[in-house]
Amino acid sequence: MTYKYILFDLDDTLYPRAAGLLNAIGERIIQYMTHKVGIPADDVPFKKREYYQQYGTSLQGLMREYDVDPVEYLHYVHDVNPADYFGISPPLDNMLYEIPLRKVIFTNADTAHTHRVLKTLGVGHHFDSIFDVQVRNYLSKPDPKAYHHVLETLNVNGENCIMVEDRASNLLPAKDLGMTTILVDSDRKSLGIDYAVPTVFHVGKILQELLHNSYLP
Repeated sequence: MTYKYILFDLDDTLYPRAAGLLNAIGERIIQYMTHKVGIPADDVPFKKREYYQQYGTSLQGLMREYDVDPVEYLHYVHDVNPADYFGISPPLDNMLYEIPLRKVIFTNADTAHTHRVLKTLGVGHHFDSIFDVQVRNYLSKPDPKAYHHVLETLNVNGENCIMVEDRASNLLPAKDLGMTTILVDSDRKSLGIDYAVPTVFHVGKILQELLHNSYLP
């Protein structure tokens, strides 16, 4: 097996969940659903959970049921400053530098938010491409069409890729396509996931082992 690419999720993967940025985005999703769409406040948590379970994102459910403008939605919910939650990460920069694979971002956020996060962390120069929520007309993770689109664009097979992500449900389609999967922010593997690590900084050690074994005769 020869690895060519490593795919990183963005939020709660490249920075710690405890930083709180994704929680702030979640609050803005609730505000959007309540104040912009007009869903009763008591129904919003249920709707948000239902959309996530059924579609993978709140956006998909809102587009299907309320015909929301996805550009307006994404601008509203990502109107947060990552620098209020974390700063430059030299350890992350060093770890990415030592990975001898081409690196891409595969995220359910939009490109503008992705660039802000990468700039704040100081690691944007490591990534060749960004595959965002618009990758297949807003069909994002865990929709298999999004993963197929990424592989087709990169012109590789799943077996040539490693995917790093904080949600097991987003890794399962990757595993089905042959990717090696690493779950971040977890102390145990979920069914069908290859590796589980407590932080992104533990990914480097696993990659050393994987890459060493992949080049053995």
